[in-house]
Amino acid sequence: MASAFELPSDMGLKVDTCVARHQGDRREQQDRSAIFAHPKRGGVMLAALADGMGGHSGGAMAAEQVMLKAKQNLEIFNPGESPQELLDGMIREAHVVIKLTRFTSEQDPHSTAVLLLLHGGRADWAHTGDSRLYHFRGDRLVHMSGDHSLVAEMVRKGSLTIDQARHYPHKNILIGCLGGEREPMIDHGRVEQLQDGDTFLLCSDGLWAYFEPEELGGVLKAFAPREAAEMLVNRARERAEGAGDNISLVIVKLSDPEAAKLEKAKADAAVARKMLDESKRRSGR
Repeated sequence: MASAFELPSDMGLKVDTCVARHQGDRREQQDRSAIFAHPKRGGVMLAALADGMGGHSGGAMAAEQVMLKAKQNLEIFNPGESPQELLDGMIREAHVVIKLTRFTSEQDPHSTAVLLLLHGGRADWAHTGDSRLYHFRGDRLVHMSGDHSLVAEMVRKGSLTIDQARHYPHKNILIGCLGGEREPMIDHGRVEQLQDGDTFLLCSDGLWAYFEPEELGGVLKAFAPREAAEMLVNRARERAEGAGDNISLVIVKLSDPEAAKLEKAKADAAVARKMLDESKRRSGR
């Protein structure tokens, strides 16, 4: 699913988005991802992604709770309120509901969550678990969220190298997520002033496990969100070799239409000059 979204007119930025999912080689799709626009406030949107875990559809239910709380809380958000408190509330309320479900069923639901709020020309985000948020400016990586996983903690402490972590047998064990006994770990980030060329990628480990940031940034810069999403999913499926996890991603790409027009005009002028020079060269023979 791809769509366009407009930021406040004084920003002069257009936002193109895409939401994509693939079941991979699992029996069920337990990831959820979505983009929500504020029902009353123009220029306010939320991207949300959750990777559910738990047998017999428990993971899907947990991920659905993240989507539900994200949508409900966004609808009552007013400019001037704390974006961090809004995002924290979405995550903590989903955690409580998921945790209560464990006591009323035989399921053991858990979920990651990553949320990105665009409002007033800025961006705020929060995440828990090992679903990631990447922020690129052009193809340059500006920020990548840190995983709340055992293997990531071991890398941070120096017990494992990054290369060793790729092959560590317990790399899927989380130390922070929704639905567990402990309160979820929540990390935050923000961009005070969004710019032309800013791109955000929210994705589950079913996608990011197969890419280095440099490759992601190159694809996101070169292609529109829909084409980039299709390309990334296809590459992940090929590299999974029949053993791929659920895949989910959200791409949010900002551009300045006027700057794009200027670049096109420059390119057209360069082509015209080249053709004119070629014509003069031939006529001078």
